[in-house]
Amino acid sequence: MSDVVTLYDEADKLKDAGKLEEAVAKLNEALAIDENYALAHSALAVVQQRLEKHEEAVQHAQRAAELEPDDPFSFTALSVTFQRAYAGTNNMDYIRLAEDAMERSRQLSQGRG
Repeated sequence: MSDVVTLYDEADKLKDAGKLEEAVAKLNEALAIDENYALAHSALAVVQQRLEKHEEAVQHAQRAAELEPDDPFSFTALSVTFQRAYAGTNNMDYIRLAEDAMERSRQLSQGRG
């Protein structure tokens, strides 16, 4: 098992235990080894959102979608991140971005059919 996968698994356990800051640290360790590890970016988006660090969450969700541009789920997750960022900030820009990301997910899903 590679180091990044081990760190990801440790972070997942920490997240489940409610140790969010420790989970962030583990995920950042994984990204220090492989900055293109999309799963770590996706997990950081979730954890940062829980910590109400919406801009950081958005940045990681966007990076995950950039790394996996053909994966509809990446864009669905990005849309959810934007929606939660809107809920936490009332910044209307996040609504448009959420709609755009969901549309991209739909397009990708249709292309697979």
